[in-house]
Amino acid sequence: MGALLLSPLYILLSVYLLHRLFKWMAACHGILAKIWVRVTVVLLYLFVASAMLVGFFLPNGKLERLMKLIGNYWLGVMLYTVLTVGAADLIALILKRCKRIDQEKLRSRKVFACVGALCILIIAGVSTYGVLNARVIRTTRYEVEVPKDGGELDTLRVALVADMHLGYNIGCIRMQNMVKKINAIQPDLVVIAGDIFDNEYEALEDEERLCEILRGIESKYGVYACYGNHDIEEKILAGFTFGGNSKEKVSSPEMDEFLEKSNIRLLRDEYVLIDDSFYLYGRPDAERPGRGIRQRKTPEEITEGLDPAKPLIVIDHEPKELQELSDAGVDIDLCGHTHDGQVFPLNLTCRLVWENACGYIKKGNMHNIVTSGVGLFGPNMRVGTIPEVCDIEITFQSVSE
Repeated sequence: MGALLLSPLYILLSVYLLHRLFKWMAACHGILAKIWVRVTVVLLYLFVASAMLVGFFLPNGKLERLMKLIGNYWLGVMLYTVLTVGAADLIALILKRCKRIDQEKLRSRKVFACVGALCILIIAGVSTYGVLNARVIRTTRYEVEVPKDGGELDTLRVALVADMHLGYNIGCIRMQNMVKKINAIQPDLVVIAGDIFDNEYEALEDEERLCEILRGIESKYGVYACYGNHDIEEKILAGFTFGGNSKEKVSSPEMDEFLEKSNIRLLRDEYVLIDDSFYLYGRPDAERPGRGIRQRKTPEEITEGLDPAKPLIVIDHEPKELQELSDAGVDIDLCGHTHDGQVFPLNLTCRLVWENACGYIKKGNMHNIVTSGVGLFGPNMRVGTIPEVCDIEITFQSVSE
């Protein structure tokens, strides 16, 4: 429904951008105003602008993957085209009301052509940077102290990743880079805080190869995961899901099997006691808890029956209920979901929505770390944010020491 409501806006913006492009072409050279040139431009424009929709209706296959990939690139390019052209038009409108500006020169074809060329350079530069930046996974380091006895452990090295979004944007190469970053940390434990998949299991680039790559993760205590809001089987178009409210939105059995073949243990509202030293609890997603779970446990129910003297680490896809988790006795809460906004200016508005949009905060006695994630959703780029693997060193220290 959301996609249908926003489709008129998308069409209007597309027409607006095409109109400005034609004006700029005419200002540059007369030949660019020829009808055959305009028809060619319209056809190319329609191809990229409709790629998402075409891919949505195509059957599974290479052509579908190509169209959806083009559509995801176009989402990012269009975002910065609208922002850049809109800003240029707004500045021009202001300057036209300024009496000190030579209005004749301001309205000249030469100035219009130069401004248009500058806009194209900005759009191309930002888009190229965003695409390349999204492929360089960084390592972000954190150090936290937990005033509890870690048994035989004085320290614990945890690698936190999230939001891999395996599918049309993210495939084998990105996972190889992620695994290299994780193994370079030499972690004791690896946790994946949800959104392993990008809604459509069929979108995986090469299932067997991906499993092989993920089995290459090296850690003392293994790899554990919880599911996120995209770890479900449903059709998606430009960020909007289809299927209706009557259909229960859950993960597919193939997703569970994929994790098992990748040596990743899925925690579904359950805990494990590792090395008799600390608890690790994996929460289902707050919005879509998954098959067999109608309503996830409350923070109080999570800690009920656990030894409060032992450290408790929780992985939860969305950074919600931070105060409640802290009050319940959770020591460390590891999350993803936000992507840190992924692209400018969403990285600014993201901080208005989440108490901890990305990074570290301490809530009472609980440490909360939110990763910006490894992968992408929608636009195939990152601007103003980074993909990352979090390297978390936890020091245990008994209060009695």
